[in-house]
Amino acid sequence: MNTPNLEDMGCGTSSATKDKKSEKALKAALVIQNWYRGYSARLKTRQRYALTIFQSIEYADEQGQLQLSNFFSFMLENYTNVPEKEPGLVTRLFGSSIQDKDRQDYLGLIEIPDSYCGPRLQFPLTFTDIDLLIEAFKQQQILHAYYVLEVLFETKKVLQQMPNFTHTNTSPSKEITICGDLHGKLDDLFLIFYKNGLPSVTNPYVFNGDFVDRGKNSMEILMILFVSFLVYPNDLHLNRGNHEDFMMNMRYGFTKEILHKYKLHGKKILQILEEVYTWLPIGTIIDNEVLVIHGGISESTDLNLLHRIERNKMRSVLMPPIPMDGDRAEKKNKLGTATVALGIRTSGSFSEQLTKQEWEQVIDILWSDPRGKRGCYPNTNRGGGCYFGPDITSKILNKYQLKMLVRSHECKPEGYEICHDGKVITVFSASNYYEEGSNRGAYIRMSSGTTPRFFQYQITKATCFRPLYQRVNAIESSAIRMLKERMISRKTDLIRAFQLQDRNKSGKLSMGQWAFSMENVLGLNLPWRSLSSHLVTTDKDGNIDYMSGFQDVHIQKPVKEVQSSLIETVYRYRSDLQIIFNIIDSDHSGLISMEEFRSMWRLFKSHYSVHIDDSQFDELAERMDLNKDGSIDFNEFLKAFYVVHKFDQLNKSDTKLA
Repeated sequence: MNTPNLEDMGCGTSSATKDKKSEKALKAALVIQNWYRGYSARLKTRQRYALTIFQSIEYADEQGQLQLSNFFSFMLENYTNVPEKEPGLVTRLFGSSIQDKDRQDYLGLIEIPDSYCGPRLQFPLTFTDIDLLIEAFKQQQILHAYYVLEVLFETKKVLQQMPNFTHTNTSPSKEITICGDLHGKLDDLFLIFYKNGLPSVTNPYVFNGDFVDRGKNSMEILMILFVSFLVYPNDLHLNRGNHEDFMMNMRYGFTKEILHKYKLHGKKILQILEEVYTWLPIGTIIDNEVLVIHGGISESTDLNLLHRIERNKMRSVLMPPIPMDGDRAEKKNKLGTATVALGIRTSGSFSEQLTKQEWEQVIDILWSDPRGKRGCYPNTNRGGGCYFGPDITSKILNKYQLKMLVRSHECKPEGYEICHDGKVITVFSASNYYEEGSNRGAYIRMSSGTTPRFFQYQITKATCFRPLYQRVNAIESSAIRMLKERMISRKTDLIRAFQLQDRNKSGKLSMGQWAFSMENVLGLNLPWRSLSSHLVTTDKDGNIDYMSGFQDVHIQKPVKEVQSSLIETVYRYRSDLQIIFNIIDSDHSGLISMEEFRSMWRLFKSHYSVHIDDSQFDELAERMDLNKDGSIDFNEFLKAFYVVHKFDQLNKSDTKLA
């Protein structure tokens, strides 16, 4: 009997069919996988573009902020133009606001009512007070102004005993944790303490500056850090960042937060806080190997000099040293002609300032950024400090027998970044910095002889549970919105640049011409070609209707008759003007006289070469003096200038950049 052939019975055919089906399924899976990889890559590209927009605008704002230092120097040279009936104006601008008062002058008249149900601190402070404060802040309670001032005075007293660079040592059994910028994001600090433990003798920390500004809980972060420092002064290290600066706070939110939360005693808090900032150390050195500073270094960084300077003389990055010679100083302006500035002797003023060399050394430490290009060159994005390359890092580290530089100062998508052949680490601890879902936060743990370990996190809110494409759309929409507001603030300049290129008066430009004009006028190094589809309309030939970029957005005019060029100018410089006027408003009443208002505008206009007739501004000022009492609420004045997005198409789900 013959044995049946399995192939003849169809078994072979069945096996082949299965193989073909498996092969098809595998191919389909590969197609889906490749599609998903491409889709994810496109989403990541869109997210990266959005982050580039956020960062470019942030740095451009910082550049504008730093340029105020030139204006203040200009003010000193020209202050005789200010009406004589306001002799205190320049003193308020340039004299120290720090008063020679003791603790009792600040605290003596402040009473804590029985009705106060917030945390009550017990001095001298213990770890119990850290717990008490954290739990209270989790419940959104406000620490009473009396305790805030007590903490500030105690912190100042201990900081005064600290060197410019604090030294600390680790061991295999005792790691140290380094945190970067927190920027008022209290939830990030809570998460770090939850994951990593509270500060203690066995769990030391370095907080590397920029505790405040931008976020809404800067005061709470500052109080937790200062109280922890007072309990563990040898195990919690606080470095000064570029935002531990009373004039930066005026622009980026902390001053406003203090005056909102402490309406009665906010001015006292601001005065003593300004002094506390000046006593913060400017760096930490771990195991004599790792330099921890907020920004970076330059080719001329001199750590020996930085160890010796009187750091408390560094009031603000916006107050550069003014050369003095007796009661008069002669200074060359940009044209090379001499101008004379009278010296104003006020408590804690020019006689107590750093030299120009010392001041520049501190600016480099607080403001510089690493880049891949060799050498040291001006930080054109921020306008302060420098960009330093891997060769500069090696040179400075070798010169001072150091192995690594840890810095912060820059938001990174993953919360940290390693560069310069592993010798420079950036750590940034504020997650969702620009927008919900925009970036992760991180902290570092390190000890002697071991590789640094990185811990990442992201505070999760309801929006983070949405699909990735929705989160990218939201980030992207916010970024484009900011960019359009930037465009409308320079509308007149942009149109002039477009029309210079548009020789046929067609209202159209090539993509290259449009991109060149955008970058040239806005000063933002962005992928304009990729962004164009989101900002302007393009015809079938690829030419851009350059006026279409302004169709769905305009600046609201507080007074209809006022010319658009003036409105644009005030809107563009609104942050700078707000700082200047907040300084003039020394009693924080929110009101300044019309004469001060006009005088400051004329000096500002002159320095910034703003070509607007004074009569226009005078008319606007008169109309904004609503109750005709000769004074103006400048904060309300600025609120009258806001951007209206008429057709706001940015929330559509099909918003794309790539």
